[in-house]
Amino acid sequence: MLALLCGGQGLVSAGMFRLAADMAEAQPVFDAAAALLGADPRALVNKPPEEITKNRTSQILSVTASLAHFAVLAPALPPRVLVAGYSVGEMAAWSLAGIWTTAEALRLTALRAQAMDEASRVPGRLCYVRGLGQTKLAQLAATHGCEIAILSPDNLITIGGPEAMIEDFCGAALAEGAVRAGMLAVRVAAHTSQLAPAVPVFEAALRQSRWQTIEPGRQLLAGSNGERIFTAEAGFGQLATQIAEPINWVGTLDSLVERGVDRILDLGPGTALQRGATAYLQGLPCYAAESFQSAAGLHAWLRAG
Repeated sequence: MLALLCGGQGLVSAGMFRLAADMAEAQPVFDAAAALLGADPRALVNKPPEEITKNRTSQILSVTASLAHFAVLAPALPPRVLVAGYSVGEMAAWSLAGIWTTAEALRLTALRAQAMDEASRVPGRLCYVRGLGQTKLAQLAATHGCEIAILSPDNLITIGGPEAMIEDFCGAALAEGAVRAGMLAVRVAAHTSQLAPAVPVFEAALRQSRWQTIEPGRQLLAGSNGERIFTAEAGFGQLATQIAEPINWVGTLDSLVERGVDRILDLGPGTALQRGATAYLQGLPCYAAESFQSAAGLHAWLRAG
């Protein structure tokens, strides 16, 4: 079974829409995103980094990438597919599962970002650390007013907290023996208690959304822990709560294997999910949509499976 993974924010770039930019199938996705962004996303990504990494803009662009790539690959989609999203990528994953239309998923993504921005009492930021154990890292983060936000493969952990504290924390992590540490282009302390006030606001928006049942042949997993979501109503609480609680992406990858996934496609943005899955799930074919040179090549790979 094929797994489609939808990426989070932090990897927006000028080339993120290269594969889908001129494809007629993706035009409705770009139109829906442009209505929210006030500009065509294909042009917007060429703006300076400080503009496209703003929280609301970055979240919408990230979900647009996954939805645009899905629109391109849809003609070659196998009958059975599993979908999961990383952080804001869950918004795209729910749409791929058939719960929301493209326009509704993007509208709710904008509301998610707004709720997170309004909940941020002080400017927040995310950083990454590789090479320190989870327990030690949690203790170090606490002394800097930060928290573990995401557990990823290969001993890679994302930390969130006040922007004023994150840079000092990275230096402290390196001093404690971390192999690498650095800032991420995510300007909000996602998946930490700093955003707890956003949870009920976003959950209310989700419950008022225009949703449908999951399409036959699609399986939807929660990106926060890999649990299967059978109905929208049952998943709304989890989808809202992950704004302010850590994500166990390792658990989600484990769940892919347990459910019989035999190949993975990272729908972007970027190739981070593909690289992480390749390292962790050795022997399982993992590719990224952005790595294909053409839609025809992507279709050929899908049909060969």
